[in-house]
Amino acid sequence: MFWVDLGAVADFPLNETRRVNFDNPLRQPWDGVTALTGVYVRNEGKDNDEADKFRVLSVNCAHLGCPVTWFPQSGLFMCPCHGGVYYADGQRASGPPPRGLFHCVWRIQDGQLQVQAPHYPRSKTRSPKALDA
Repeated sequence: MFWVDLGAVADFPLNETRRVNFDNPLRQPWDGVTALTGVYVRNEGKDNDEADKFRVLSVNCAHLGCPVTWFPQSGLFMCPCHGGVYYADGQRASGPPPRGLFHCVWRIQDGQLQVQAPHYPRSKTRSPKALDA
């Protein structure tokens, strides 16, 4: 399991969504620029136990993986490829995506917000035969 530093907790203002780009530590030499990935981070303050609470979402649309863009004016993520739209919490709003944005596993280590290196799940709708093809 790999953890990637996204920045100091103090670098993420309360209730503001920011994109953070990083090189995927699971990259292969032939990945080129596709190894540059990212997440959207939102500092949601403290939970009931006074622990920091963040929402960390994949930048990739759940439809075909195009990078979505955050529009703070409307409070929506939008995919330029096929018109997928997501609410600020990552839930699907409209368009072809079958589900919301992927939520990433995160932690705070020595004052740094870290995300688990991305492992995007395969669709459960594909048959084992389709995976062998």
